[in-house]
Amino acid sequence: MRLVKTVPHSHFLVQVHEYNEKYLIKITLDHFEQTFKIPVGLVVRLESIEDHLNDEFYRSCFQRFLSMREDYNNLLNAIKHE
Repeated sequence: MRLVKTVPHSHFLVQVHEYNEKYLIKITLDHFEQTFKIPVGLVVRLESIEDHLNDEFYRSCFQRFLSMREDYNNLLNAIKHE
């Protein structure tokens, strides 16, 4: 896997990797990560990926991170109470 680009963001670590003929957009917050795979053939310009990482996209990612954290905390609580 090759790191192609790091996209600046105030809260997330946003990286674009290339692997197995796909661009992997990795959005990381704390110890949670979301990955979006896009076939390389669909991308005319690498910059077009960054152009589409807009506020709406990041808001949706943030909501998923909140849900992931809730699931994680529920899992930890269940494990602790066994």
